[in-house]
Amino acid sequence: MIEAMLHGFILAFGLILPLGAQNVFIFNQGAVQPTLWRAIPVVITAAICDALLILLAVLGVSLVVLTVTWLKTVLYAVGVCFLLYMGYLTWRNKPTVASEDVERFSPKRQVMFAASVSLLNPHAILDTIGVIGTSSLSYMGGEKWGFTIACILVSCIWFFSLCLTGRLIGSLDQSGTLLRGLNLASAIIMWVVATYMAWMMFSF
Repeated sequence: MIEAMLHGFILAFGLILPLGAQNVFIFNQGAVQPTLWRAIPVVITAAICDALLILLAVLGVSLVVLTVTWLKTVLYAVGVCFLLYMGYLTWRNKPTVASEDVERFSPKRQVMFAASVSLLNPHAILDTIGVIGTSSLSYMGGEKWGFTIACILVSCIWFFSLCLTGRLIGSLDQSGTLLRGLNLASAIIMWVVATYMAWMMFSF
């Protein structure tokens, strides 16, 4: 059981660490919201979405995505459009944390955007299915559930830590200069990933 949980922890951490739309959005919300607790909706939503994807992968339900070519193409097409749009919004955003009129997402909007960046991200979905789902096949019974729970816990801890880090940096960077630079870099990364995904889509 311990070995399976350790495997799940290391594997999930390796998958969730790279910078992407989901991580960027959670970090930014932590930075621009007036308090850490005002950004909790985005953390909870992202954690629930990741838990859902992990459970589907471990249970084998989501393997259909890997076997149906047209479904994979649709998934990539939606992901490309979404990342292009998110990159545009991120590029345009000029955070000034100290300003009272800075645009801050309401809890409802946080939930909607967090669900979008979590569930409309083909790379995250395919990584979850292809890596976590495949790795879980090595375990049975209690060990499989230990592996699954460890993967889910990593998501919960990571998203909260990311939001907390954003809050700390946001409180130190009142002018928004650092956050603006991070936004520009994040937008470029999203566009590069979208371009790569478009290339992958036409390679099927």
